Amino acid sequence: MNLSRRAFASAALALPALSASGVLRAAEPDLAGLRDITGGTAPIGPEERRSRLARAQALMRANGIGAVLIESGSSLTYFTGIRWGRSERLTAAILPVEGEPCIVTPFFEEPSVRQTLDIPAEVRVWQEDESPHALIAGFLKERKLATNPVGIEETVRYFAVDGLAHALPGARIVSANPVVRAVRMRKTAPEIALMQTATDVTIAAYRWTWPRVEKGMKPADIAALMNAATKQLGGSPEFSLVLIGPAAAFPHGSKDPQVVADGQIVLMDCGCTVQGYQSDVSRTFVYGGADKDMRKVWQDVRNGQALAFKTAQLGVAAGAVDDAVRRYYETLGYGPRYRLPGLSHRTGHGIGLDGHEPVNLVHGETTQLAEGMCFSDEPGVYLPGKFGVRLEDCFHITASGPKWFSVPPTSIDQPLG
Repeated sequence: MNLSRRAFASAALALPALSASGVLRAAEPDLAGLRDITGGTAPIGPEERRSRLARAQALMRANGIGAVLIESGSSLTYFTGIRWGRSERLTAAILPVEGEPCIVTPFFEEPSVRQTLDIPAEVRVWQEDESPHALIAGFLKERKLATNPVGIEETVRYFAVDGLAHALPGARIVSANPVVRAVRMRKTAPEIALMQTATDVTIAAYRWTWPRVEKGMKPADIAALMNAATKQLGGSPEFSLVLIGPAAAFPHGSKDPQVVADGQIVLMDCGCTVQGYQSDVSRTFVYGGADKDMRKVWQDVRNGQALAFKTAQLGVAAGAVDDAVRRYYETLGYGPRYRLPGLSHRTGHGIGLDGHEPVNLVHGETTQLAEGMCFSDEPGVYLPGKFGVRLEDCFHITASGPKWFSVPPTSIDQPLG
């Protein structure tokens, strides 16, 4: 049974965990010594969002797109500040190629939506017996954009696109990726700063948690410690996946019972948010001492991670980073390609407001690395029935090349450096 790590971690933490409660009670005096390290951060403000809109509108002009439709979710937050969940009732933004955006939302939700709206925008509301799609079509007609291509943000649900097509017959529907992806992939200094702080929180939580891992603990116990430390340090826990022994060969989780014991691999994959921006760090260590096979695989992974970082230079295709790691692993007898034992997933993914964002460090990805892009670097190696090793640190591309958010460890005996 394979689950996404976030789904797996959430499910695990939702289960009754009496032992985890006991672990936390015992750790309370130590937790009290941790201090919030996020106090110096600043949320993304209106000026930054206006700059994002201006960049998007320039790309819309360059790509011949008249407007972009964005539904509730991270892209809506990114451009407007609105934090709103998805339901059967459509809340959306229409970004026009010129002028202020329009927000469409149910009448009774308008006051709540306005609480996080962070830019100048027109708000149009629809009643329960009315169509939000008609409002979108009306806005496009009024702005004389009804005959221009309408870009659809890639996560917008089908009913919203279909509704627009019926409300605006003949509308030319196109992908908004050349606009939304292009803007969101290039992080600005304020975004980088928040991601750095989120990573600092996660590393500090690891440093506090690692020496408190004890024989007999279950994944939920360790995750509870990690989450408690993250909160005390000022972060909002996003996921805390803990895999022990043979379960570590399942990259995103296993239902098999797991418990810390001498000579067992412990793989932790954890992240948090600070002002909405994410961290993602994995560490692998051995409780009670590693054997030679574990040491070899750990070092192989460390070498693969270093190679990925070295390869990730300005102008290099994102897929070339994955290719370099996979070629190296194949010289060691892993694979080939995605076969096990070896690396069964991509080398890395984009990260920002979302834990996983375009584009990925994966074979065939031709997007060239550019300043401001942020990625995870996590070329794990998995040996089914035995164990797995994953080291994950994120980096961002600067004018002079890649720069770590967190510095990778150099030894399995000192997994936090």
